[in-house]
Amino acid sequence: MKTRTLGNSGRLVSEIGLGCWQLGADWGSVSDSQAMQILETAWDHGVTFFDTADVYGSGRSEKLIGQFIQQHRDQIFVATKVGRQNYPGPYSDEILKQHICESISRLGVDSLDLVQLHCVPPEVMAAGDIFDWLRKFKRGGLIKNFGASVESMDEAVSILEQPELTSLQIIFNIFRQKPIIALFDRARDQGVGIIVRLPLASGLLAGKFTNQTQFAADDHRNYNRDGDAFNVGETFAGLPFETGVALADQIKTMVPDGMTMAQFSQRWILDHEAVTTVITGASKPSQVTDNTVVSDLDRLSGSTHRQLAELYASSIEAEIRGVY
Repeated sequence: MKTRTLGNSGRLVSEIGLGCWQLGADWGSVSDSQAMQILETAWDHGVTFFDTADVYGSGRSEKLIGQFIQQHRDQIFVATKVGRQNYPGPYSDEILKQHICESISRLGVDSLDLVQLHCVPPEVMAAGDIFDWLRKFKRGGLIKNFGASVESMDEAVSILEQPELTSLQIIFNIFRQKPIIALFDRARDQGVGIIVRLPLASGLLAGKFTNQTQFAADDHRNYNRDGDAFNVGETFAGLPFETGVALADQIKTMVPDGMTMAQFSQRWILDHEAVTTVITGASKPSQVTDNTVVSDLDRLSGSTHRQLAELYASSIEAEIRGVY
C-alpha cells in the first residue's frame, strides 16, 4: 500500500482508505461481526485511513471503529465528521465542542486525528466563525487537524485559504470531473489534502448494476436516488439511475484486461496527484481486498484519460443534478 501526506498534518496515510458510512447505516444491513471483519481486512491490507461521521448510524460507525482501533491506535488515522446532528443550525462553539467530545468518547481516543465539518450550510462556513472555533479546539488539544466535507466546488474554493485547514473532502469520480479544473491546482498551492468520497458513485462505477437492480428500503440508493432525503449528489453522483447504468456500460468497454471496473475507476482517481486518499466503502471483506489492490496498479494511459474526459464533456456533465 502506497502512502501520501495529508495536507499540513505531517501524517502519511494510505492512498486507499476505508469509508465507514456503511458500518453505521443507509447501505443495507451490516452486522457488528461483519463490520469488524471489514475493518480487520482493511488493516491487514495496509489501510491506515478510516473515515466516519457522528451521524452514521447515530454513532454506531464511530463505536465500531473505536472498538477496532484499541489494538492499532498508534498506526491508524481516523477522520470523523460533525455538523449534521444540528443541521441546518444553529451552530455555536458550545454545540460543536459537545459533538466533538461525543465523537472522542465513542472512538475511545484522547484527541481526534481529523475532524471535518460535515456539509454544513455554505453561509456558516463563509461567515468564518466556525473555523475560529476549530482553531481554538486545536490549540486546546481536542483535535489535531481540521477540514471540511463539502458538496460544491464553490464551497471548496471559498474556504481554501482558511488558516490551518488540513483537508477538503469532496465527491470525485469519473462521473464528477469538475474538481480537476476547479480545485486541484489551488488545493495543491495551499497545501490542502483532498479526501475523495463516493469514488464508485454509490456502486454504479463498479459496473454490476442493471436497470432491474433493487435496493433495500433502508438503503439510500433506494430512498434518496432523487434527493428526497439529502443532496441528490450523494447518491449515484447525482445522475438518474438508469442514465448512470447506461454510462457505466459504456465505460466498461475501456477497462483493461486483468482489472475490474471498480479498480479501474479508483485507479483513475489516484492518477490525479492532488488526491491524498480515496475512501471507498465496502460491505464485505472481499471488496476491501479488491480495492486495496488499486494502490499497486499502473497508472492508466493518457489516451484513456482523454477518452473519459471527452465522455464527461459530451454525455455526463449536463446530466448531473444537485449542487456541484
